[in-house]
Amino acid sequence: MTGTSVLDIWVSDLTFPGYMDWWIRKASEFEEAHPRYRVAIRGLDFFTGPRQIADAVASGTGPAVAEYYFYMSQVARDTRTPDGAPRYTSVQDAIDGRSEILGEPVVIDDIVPAVREYYTYDCDLTSMPSIATTSLLYANTDLLEKAGQSRLPRTWREVEAACSALAALDDGPAHAITWSNHGMFFQQALAAQGGPLTDFHNGRSGRATRVDLSSPAMLAWARWWRRLHEAGHYLHTGGIPDWQGTFQAFADRAVGLRISSSNDVSYMVGAAAEAGFDIEVGPFPYNDEVPFGGNAIAGSSFWLADRLDPAVRDGALAFLQFVHSPVNAAQRHKVSSFVPLTHGAYDVLQHEGWFDTHPYHRAASDALRAYPDGRPGTWPPSRGAQFGEFARVQDIMTAAMRDVLDGADTEERFARATLDAQRLLSAYNETVARSTPSDPQTLRIEYFTGAEAYSGTDLENVVQLKR
Repeated sequence: MTGTSVLDIWVSDLTFPGYMDWWIRKASEFEEAHPRYRVAIRGLDFFTGPRQIADAVASGTGPAVAEYYFYMSQVARDTRTPDGAPRYTSVQDAIDGRSEILGEPVVIDDIVPAVREYYTYDCDLTSMPSIATTSLLYANTDLLEKAGQSRLPRTWREVEAACSALAALDDGPAHAITWSNHGMFFQQALAAQGGPLTDFHNGRSGRATRVDLSSPAMLAWARWWRRLHEAGHYLHTGGIPDWQGTFQAFADRAVGLRISSSNDVSYMVGAAAEAGFDIEVGPFPYNDEVPFGGNAIAGSSFWLADRLDPAVRDGALAFLQFVHSPVNAAQRHKVSSFVPLTHGAYDVLQHEGWFDTHPYHRAASDALRAYPDGRPGTWPPSRGAQFGEFARVQDIMTAAMRDVLDGADTEERFARATLDAQRLLSAYNETVARSTPSDPQTLRIEYFTGAEAYSGTDLENVVQLKR
């Protein structure tokens, strides 16, 4: 194929039915529109993809574009080529103010602010968001209405009141509420309170050097969680994270409320329909005692390799704009339930009547576009933390919370967790000062040890239920 430029694009294969088929179709459509390019799509294992990328870069190869899970952003930033140069360059710098690339309209300025801001460092969009989710509250409205609750609870106090009402039912569920013991909900609780996880503004005004798992915001979240548990309201399955166990409890009407990812919406709505009860979906409840600080996001982004041939660089940038065009991004939402990444994609879905026939799919966008009380407009979006060893620190905080639910002192246990997390972060920073991240555990998306390792059932469900 003389004169053809090959675009190596490595994406995380989330194993949804037809997931990679969508990417292959988009690659074919891009090639048809741009005959001088061939798009080589490679699907990476979700859990070990960063290690596959690191091995390729260390050998002097690697893709033009690589997809990293959101809390691997610091790892991507620290990744270096064999000659010691940074592997990736800023997407915004590479676009260089252009409004279109190879005829593809540039869409980065239309990205939903809550999503764009996570991947923005020092006013620079370093990578292109590719997937976004947020945390939501799901409710069995048949049970809520029976308990005299006319709407979804919005705050922690309202959740406690709804739980008490459910507990008072003669034939109510054994517990009122549940959620998985996973780091994304810690991140959401901190974000909504405006509480940082690390220094330097969550690692955004400089490299994070200190991590604090015993901050006032973290302890407020842990105490509230423990209070619900001690009152008999929170279902503690004992697993970490046990996505499947908390999902099944809701599907079986063993609880009336469940907090989970926005990407869980299709599964939750389907489970409710199969069990024969009505469901409502709303934003993650926030702490009444402090101003609301915005919704955290999860997901992934595309990182652009530096020092590419200009034709390859522009082809890669054009492909990223193409797959995130309003029509393509709207189509992707339909097949995956991910948050529409741009205002344009949301408008396409709205105009087509998608949200009229799929109203539950609007909840995630609403959570990122409007205040919890329904007022329109946006607030300053939360800026989630970026630091090394995120997965292992996440494991430390979830293990601490399990111990607290099992009776450990909240303050003491999270103070000890802070020391453990700090040791990991300090060691990471010392390592990357000398070399590129290469430890397989540092590069793993999820990290659980011993009894916390995923069971076979969890492995089948974690990717589908967690984001």
